[in-house]
Parts: sequence; C-alpha cells; structure tokens
Amino acid sequence: MLYDPYPRHEIKFGTDGWRAIIAEEYTFDNVRVCAQAVADYLIAAGKAEAGLLVGYDTRFASERFAAAVAEVVAANDIDVVLLDRPQPTPVVSFGVTHRQCGGGVVITASHNPAPYNGFKYKPDFGGSAPPEIVAQLEAHIGHIQGGGKIRRLPLQEGLRSGRIAYYDPSPAYLEQLGRLVDLEAIKQAGLTIVADAMYGAGAGYFERLLSGGKTRVIGIRQERNPIFPGINPEPITPNLAELFAAVRAHGADLGLATDGDADRIGPVDERGDFVNQHQTFALLLLYLLEVRGQRGPAIRSATMTSAGDRLAKQFGAPVIETAVGFKYIGPRMMETDAILGGEESGGFGFRGHIPERDALLAGLFLADLVVKLQRPLSQVLEYLRQKVGPFAYDRLDLHFPAQEREAIAQRVATTRPSELAGSRVTEISTIDGYKFYTEDGSWLLIRFSGTEPLLRIYAETSSPERVKEFLEAGRGIAGV
Repeated sequence: MLYDPYPRHEIKFGTDGWRAIIAEEYTFDNVRVCAQAVADYLIAAGKAEAGLLVGYDTRFASERFAAAVAEVVAANDIDVVLLDRPQPTPVVSFGVTHRQCGGGVVITASHNPAPYNGFKYKPDFGGSAPPEIVAQLEAHIGHIQGGGKIRRLPLQEGLRSGRIAYYDPSPAYLEQLGRLVDLEAIKQAGLTIVADAMYGAGAGYFERLLSGGKTRVIGIRQERNPIFPGINPEPITPNLAELFAAVRAHGADLGLATDGDADRIGPVDERGDFVNQHQTFALLLLYLLEVRGQRGPAIRSATMTSAGDRLAKQFGAPVIETAVGFKYIGPRMMETDAILGGEESGGFGFRGHIPERDALLAGLFLADLVVKLQRPLSQVLEYLRQKVGPFAYDRLDLHFPAQEREAIAQRVATTRPSELAGSRVTEISTIDGYKFYTEDGSWLLIRFSGTEPLLRIYAETSSPERVKEFLEAGRGIAGV
C-alpha cells in the first residue's frame, strides 16, 4: 500500500463544529482551511466589518491553533479579537454578542477524548451555527480544498497593526450571570460546593462567582492537563469518581462538574450520587417554572426526557422536540422565546442569556434551587418525582466497524417492532434517528453520533430494570 504524505481530509461539521484527532486530520493546514472559510463566509454574508472573536480551551496547542485562525482571518482585512487565555465556550459565545462581532470561533473538542481538538463556529447571536450556516461554511471549505487561496498575516504583525487585539471576556460575562441569578443568596447560604473542572476551561469560575460569603467552593481537577489523565472530559458517571469521593469526604451539599469547554454540566447530590442529564433538565424546568415563576416553551432534543413534558403540562407550558444538537435547539429558543433549551448530553441554555449551552449558569441555577427550596438536592429530586412520576434512563455507546454502518442503518430503518419489553409500540419518529414510543410513555431511540464513530441507543421508562430490557431490544433491532 502506498502512503500519501499529503492526504486531503474531508472536513465535515457534526453536531457542533468539526472535530478530529490532532496531527492526523486536525492539523494547522486544515485549521487554516476552516479559518479561510469563515473569512469568506463573513465577507459573503456582509458581516466582515463587525470582526471575529477567537477563543480556545485547555487542550493541547489550542492557543496555537487559535492564533493560526486569527492570522488567516486578519489577512482577509477582518478585525480579530483574540482571547488572552483559555475560556469556556459560553464565555466566548457571550463575548461575541457583548462585542457585537460578526461571529466567533472556538478551538475546542468539548467532551471528546484527549487526542481530539475541534473548531466551532458561533454566529453573531452567540449560539451554535444552524444547518444553513454550516452548509455555507462547508461549501467554502470545499472551494478552498479544491484550489482556493489561503491568506495569512503573521500574528505579531497583526498585533502591531491593530488588526488583531487581545481581549478578556470574563468580566462582562460575570456581570451577565450576576443579572441572571441571585448570587448573593447562594453566597450567604453556607453551602459547601465541590467544583470539578475536569482539567478544562471552566477552572476557577464557580470560585470567582461564589466567593466572599458563607458558602465554600472546593475546586478539584482545576489545573490545565491536556491529556485529561484517567478520564474523558465528559461529566458523566465513568469520569466522576474523584468528584463523588470529594463530595462525600467534604460533606458537601452539591458537586458540579463541567466538561472540557464548560458547556455541559454534571451535578452530584449531597450523598455523592450522580444526577443524570434527564433529571437535571427536569430540575432546571422545575426551578424556572415553580421557583422563578417564568412561563414559556421549553425546547428539548429527541434524546431528552419526557418527564419535563409532564412537568411543563402542569404549568401550561409547551415542550417542543428537535433533532439532536444546539444548532437546532438554539434557533427554536430564539423563535419561541423559550425559557429553557436542553439536550441529553448535559447542555442547557436559558432565556435572557445566549441561545447556547452554559454549564456555569446551569450550575448556579441548581445551587439556587437548593437554596430556595431549602432542602438537599436528593430531596429536591424526590419532590420532582412526586410531581411527574418515576422515570429512569440509560444509554449505550457502541463502536462498530466502519464498513457495517450502512447495514446497521438499513436494519434500523426497516425494523418495525410491534412491542418493546412487553409494551405496545404506538409511534415511530424519525426526527433524528429512529425513536419508538410505547403505550406506557416509554421510548427507545437509535441513532448514530454526530461527533464520534458510535451507534447510540437510548431508553427511558419507569425503572432501571425495564431500561435494560429496552436497551437490549434496541441492540436486537440494530443487530450489534
């Protein structure tokens, strides 16, 4: 087999941006292709004069990849605001709106394993790029890879000329959060909170937000470590053993884990038990509807719990389902003035902020929920169950040989089960993958991941035991 030392990799944006393995597909050359595509898009869309904001996370060489983006965009006579340190994606996204930029780029692979990095584009409204913008960016990428030119202005020259300028968006962002949540009430509540940054860009933020009162914030895994030792920076049970132990050791009231770029939240209750993403969505909805008295729609992905639907119905609030990804959820939030948008990965966005996932604001809302209801998080969760009934959930992430993808997809598309775990199937939705609803309110969803080479099988029903039965039925349908 011949080795091509200059392979041409196809650059495709998934659920939120482009991600690839560093030094394989994720190279400086390919990042510059994406940067030139962004510059071409801004010029074509008439947004170039507003400039571009460029941020990055704590992954390997992220600041160098961000500088490469700035060099290319600045060479196209577009002003660039380059962040001066790693920052969470929601901080970058808010910076785009605060500075009224034409758009933003974040160098991050979010929750992906350490070998990955990524390239997210944020339009001028500070959310994930919707499909129509993604299509335009990919069209520009195709043109550049077909022989288009990439411009480049050396970083130091750009700084000297003023075309590139450093910027810290955190002061404006912290002020914004102070407008959205009662920080003083949390500070004076005397809580003990363990904040787990998972070596990512969210390090130090909960300490900055909640210092100066009776509440104590204990930080763990706050240092920058691009290899994310022993974990993937995704705030789910397999990666949170250290947080569980710290909550128990300190007798903490709450644990809050943020993923690599702090747009996903992983809460832990006072017993050191994980509160999953579905429970978190319903808890946040409880907070906004009952505690804050807000009214309006909630937006959720097809993979998110239906327990929120049952809660929202009690308050006369509609729930709208979308395909997976904030590139779908964010636009619907803006269209409907939704109070909450949520997806199964642990990302939540809120009215009055940016139509973007923000783990830091979600964590503050959960802390305020505990304060306002004056009960531990486990008891708040029990209070929620009394309102909506029992609900349990789990997900399987299955690797498969690439050559079998089409066969798996064909099996799922053509199988029409009449029942799942003894419950009659009443509806099949294809809004994102194949979702099977049963007469008792349970559901099973089978879809391919938009960010990794995985088949994902999701199930929600009345008990953990039945969840396992549903998941096994899903494996049978997919033949994996």
